[in-house]
Amino acid sequence: MSAILLDGSIVHYEVLGRGRPVIFLHGWVGSWRYWISAMQVASTSYRAYALDLWGYGDTAHITTNYSLEQQASLIDHFLNEMGIGKIALVGHGLGALVGMQFAVRFPHSVDRVMAVSCPLNIDSVNSRMRTSPPADLTDWLTDRTPEATTALADASKSDPQAVTVSMENLRADNFYNSFHALNIPTLLVYGERDQAITIPSEESSNSTMTQQIVLDESGHFPMLDETIKFNRLLTEFLALESGASPGELQLKEEWKRRVR
Repeated sequence: MSAILLDGSIVHYEVLGRGRPVIFLHGWVGSWRYWISAMQVASTSYRAYALDLWGYGDTAHITTNYSLEQQASLIDHFLNEMGIGKIALVGHGLGALVGMQFAVRFPHSVDRVMAVSCPLNIDSVNSRMRTSPPADLTDWLTDRTPEATTALADASKSDPQAVTVSMENLRADNFYNSFHALNIPTLLVYGERDQAITIPSEESSNSTMTQQIVLDESGHFPMLDETIKFNRLLTEFLALESGASPGELQLKEEWKRRVR
């Protein structure tokens, strides 16, 4: 276990590999732990970091730090403390929103963003996601395989208030348009079977620098439900030249959403 003190409070993180930095940010259910497989794959070519955000996992529970803005400040302080420069961000749910908020505030620090199961507005979040304790959501969002149970073992450590505050922020300020205007290469990844987040229409999300991919056999956790396919997609997205559009990934047959 690795940890640093930021503003006098413990922030837990894990790191693997060497190379250009990639930051993995977890969602509302769980912690850094469900990124292990993705980190292992990324670490063959990159330096992969995964953090527990304020109120989650083994990072301190400080209620004044639960806003999306404060969570984004956590990323900024972490990068400064660790001496990390421009990064690729891979965020899931809450982590994707925090990553976008960070990019809006520090656009020159972000090379690309992979946003997984990310709500683009509050209306796309199932009400159960907003009101149930994180530990109670694992049965609903996973098939409870031994692998999923282990990956989400830290769900019970999550502070429900951290979920509530972030949802209130999303309701009050839909900052996706500000992020979208930055034209940072962005890949939106959703699971066809996700019960928690409504998939946006491709017309509303796709652009020159933003592409959307839907994995047909995945729910809310594509990195757990279709691990091999997700990791291959992650690897190919990270391998794109800096500033290149992720649109070429759509040309691969295996990434195309099947028409029903």
